[in-house]
Amino acid sequence: MAWVRSIIRLSRSSSIWKPANRFTSTMSADPGLAGFSSSGSAFHAGLGPTSPGLDKPRLVVLGTGWAGCRLMKSVDAGLYDIVCVSPRNHMVFTPLLASTCVGTLEFRSVAEPIGRIQPAISTAPDSYFFLARCTAIDPDAHTVHCESVTDQGGVRDAVEPWKFTVSYDKLVIAAGAEASTFGINGVKEHAIFLREVHHAQEIRRRLLLNLMLSDVPGISEDEKKRLLHCVVIGGGPTGVEFSGELSDFIIKDVHERYSHVKDFIHVTLIEANEILSSFDVRLRQYATKQLTKSGVRLVRGVVKDVQPEKVILNDGTEVPYGLLVWSTGVGPSPFTKSLYFPKSPGGRIGVDDWLRIPSVQDVFAIGDCSGFLETTGKPTLPALAQVAERQGKYLSNLLNQIGKAGGGYRNAAANLELGDPFVYRHLGSMATVGRYKALVDLRQNKEDKGLSLTGFISWFIWRSAYLTRVISWRNRFYVAINWLTTFIESWFERSGLGSILESKKGQLLDSIDIYTSSQHLTKAI
Repeated sequence: MAWVRSIIRLSRSSSIWKPANRFTSTMSADPGLAGFSSSGSAFHAGLGPTSPGLDKPRLVVLGTGWAGCRLMKSVDAGLYDIVCVSPRNHMVFTPLLASTCVGTLEFRSVAEPIGRIQPAISTAPDSYFFLARCTAIDPDAHTVHCESVTDQGGVRDAVEPWKFTVSYDKLVIAAGAEASTFGINGVKEHAIFLREVHHAQEIRRRLLLNLMLSDVPGISEDEKKRLLHCVVIGGGPTGVEFSGELSDFIIKDVHERYSHVKDFIHVTLIEANEILSSFDVRLRQYATKQLTKSGVRLVRGVVKDVQPEKVILNDGTEVPYGLLVWSTGVGPSPFTKSLYFPKSPGGRIGVDDWLRIPSVQDVFAIGDCSGFLETTGKPTLPALAQVAERQGKYLSNLLNQIGKAGGGYRNAAANLELGDPFVYRHLGSMATVGRYKALVDLRQNKEDKGLSLTGFISWFIWRSAYLTRVISWRNRFYVAINWLTTFIESWFERSGLGSILESKKGQLLDSIDIYTSSQHLTKAI
């Protein structure tokens, strides 16, 4: 946490900074706002206001999800100083996160560092990334109040959080959403969500640990069944894809490498209604058939309570588990709920047709944390990556337009013509169900007619589409290589060439050993 100490040191000797863009000690305009130091003082180190004519206007982005990162990728760093505030320093390519849980992909393949998405944050003198959470927004003072992050993946650092402020000319809230638990007891304590890299790491760790524990002598059969029972709650695309990846892992790896316990490991997918409810009925039936064929047990039920070793459904059924993955959709985060901005239906931050928060100046909201106000007459868009990405691209173009027109500074864009409003057109939905099978639904919505595909061709389209959406060429290369090696290895195993190659490799190694030994013997003689 050296950067925290640097902030503290620099705030005490602010004369080394330029007057307009230095870290300063500033008093909050509203003493009731959250963000005060532990001593109760109303003073904070922070980035002070910019000076028109001397500095570029400052764009502050809260969040490093799909929306915020797509915006930062395309916004013109020549027009704005960019400051990003987020509790993580990378973007997670969430559609491929399930693959990292079982080793199909490596974790670094789905994590994109912010400095690679927007190089100005790492190189420009007045652009920054702060590993912190926004705790409050003061729109009258054009200031956000932040608190440094000292916990990552459930591990807390010994350094106390440092509170600071950042003045903005334009603010984009892209803080995302959090997993919905519906107030069910025990979910946060015992279930693992699948939204961050550390979630996937914990799933992999727990899965391998349970496989090892179940092979220990003296473990009862019932305990083996519990340890190796993987329960997934939620039949949306994430839950279905993870179940498919997990069943593939069981068939390919567990049955071969853990032969003593292979008959005890099972996957159960629990869904209150239909799995993949947004897909065409024919695709849902296909998904059900493929998952069942792969060994996934489908259960329709509503979770009533989550206990350390079992899930209780509303009909009283008890489902023991060793690994519990929770994937039931998302809802507004506590931060979103705490903001005193108008809300859209569902509790998201309300925005107009241009993704502005109409009640304040210079503040925009995009991604899962935002939704259209009822006055716009538009429905709330689904919490999908393609929605967030499209909003980020649109808003970056809008902010570039505003900056070029001279409206980048605070309160300078009130009378500017903004052009066409944001319009979202759904490109379709995709989901993999394992065993090189997938679903592609290209309808605009559930009521429309359109093209839908299943099988290997859909799986190829699914992988190709996601590969093109990976942001950096570096990670595209990593993903492609991981997929290629996995596919070739699987093909060799299915064709029977794998055992032949292993035998030939063994013979070759034996020959090398014999030759090396004879050489050593000759030299000795």
